[in-house]
Amino acid sequence: MSNKVIHDMIEAIEHFAQVQPDFPVYDILGQVHTYGDLKKDSDSLAAHIDRLGLPDKSPVVVFGGQEYEMLATFVALTKSGHAYIPIDSHSALERVAAIVEVAEPSLIIAINDFPLADVAAPIFSAEQVQTAFREGASYELSHPVQGDDNYYIIFTSGTTGKPKGVQISHNNLLSFTNWMITDKEFATPERPQMLAQPPYSFDLSVMYWAPTLALGGTLFALPSAVTQDFKQLFETILSLPIAIWTSTPSFADMALLSDDFNSQKLPQLTHFYFDGEELTVKTAQKLRDRFPQARIINAYGPTEATVALSAVAVTDEMLQNCKRLPIGYTKADSPTFVIDEEGQKVPNGQQGEIIVCGPAVSKGYLNNPEKTAEAFFEFEGLPAYHTGDVGSMTDEGLLLYGGRMDFQIKFNGFRIELEDVSQNLNKSKYVESAVAVPRYNKDHKVQNLLAYVILKDGVAEQFEREIDITKAIKEDLQDIMMSYMMPSKFLYRETLPLTPNGKIDIKGLISEVNKR
Repeated sequence: MSNKVIHDMIEAIEHFAQVQPDFPVYDILGQVHTYGDLKKDSDSLAAHIDRLGLPDKSPVVVFGGQEYEMLATFVALTKSGHAYIPIDSHSALERVAAIVEVAEPSLIIAINDFPLADVAAPIFSAEQVQTAFREGASYELSHPVQGDDNYYIIFTSGTTGKPKGVQISHNNLLSFTNWMITDKEFATPERPQMLAQPPYSFDLSVMYWAPTLALGGTLFALPSAVTQDFKQLFETILSLPIAIWTSTPSFADMALLSDDFNSQKLPQLTHFYFDGEELTVKTAQKLRDRFPQARIINAYGPTEATVALSAVAVTDEMLQNCKRLPIGYTKADSPTFVIDEEGQKVPNGQQGEIIVCGPAVSKGYLNNPEKTAEAFFEFEGLPAYHTGDVGSMTDEGLLLYGGRMDFQIKFNGFRIELEDVSQNLNKSKYVESAVAVPRYNKDHKVQNLLAYVILKDGVAEQFEREIDITKAIKEDLQDIMMSYMMPSKFLYRETLPLTPNGKIDIKGLISEVNKR
């Protein structure tokens, strides 16, 4: 845990490039890049970007996976005054196209081959990035991202099928980073040796790279190909000298399937940081059993409030007495309240909507004033955001989570809006009408997604079995829907229940599915 705050992210990175140029900043399967490399490569690429004559402060898409070149490109763009928009290379084509349409980037830097040919923005290839690195140009910091300038823009799913770009400024990022490196709950060590697994398009990634770069540590990247190969994943994890594990609880659940995931095999692993979805008592207890001395942090917060707004170190008392773990003590600079339907604060212990205020709150959604006006507001003179989460506050200042207010859910760490899934299901040539419904397990966690489907006339007769219909629908939608949004079970109906105003009764279906 540091007692110093940083005032500028690039300044912090430059400092470590000066005092420890040979210290590893990025290790991807044994390929090591130092702080000196990061400075040299980002300087040279920033100089090249400046020569392109892009509009001032215009956002730039960066397309790729966990490659070192992604990090170096992010730093280069920050130096040259541009916000970056990370898009993971495993994204569905339609999502990539929708992000580019909304964002209107001035440039697309393709660390992996960019899948769309017909885009307005010029494409800067991986080969061009490497050429820029080799140029070794020096760079004078004259117009970096600073203050309220956008540092990065991360796209979440939207209710109309159109993704929303959350704008996070340099000030927002500093609020989050300084909390992480000084907060006693996280107790982040100096020079952290940090697992870098969540993709950069997921804001949980900021929880690993921001404190690591601010404290001069090393990131150990897990490429997607490794995480999808169970055998290779465990062999790789056991070889990494990581002290801090940052992931969704779901990824930890996968790691726990291996008996080798324990403190005997990984004695240096002392911290677990969780965010992105609910950490259950069951998962936390398994980790406590396997890593008795480790610090397990349960953090909470929406992308719109810069990654997280609260955190708590899970105690044995919590594991014994809580049905749901508390989601943390809130950041000192981010007043967080629970309000009723009239917008009034409720007493401690009473449930309402969680709202967050202060310097970590985003300025809103990129090029989407309507959605910005719906979610962002002013509360007691501070910028504020409606989380849409139900919660309550204890007298001790611990925030408790009570679920989603609307039909937005967390599944395997991804934020999914049910209407988004439903709209995509309805694009299939076989489907007349469809809705997505979550099924929860006893830990109040989304277990899987179900699809209630009315088929178009004549479709059922084309197939012998329902399983063949499901296969055909999934194949029809594979280029439209992200794999994590695809329902695992399809239920076929002649009709779907309606509300009095004629809409499909999703609440009723959710209740029906989750009767116990």
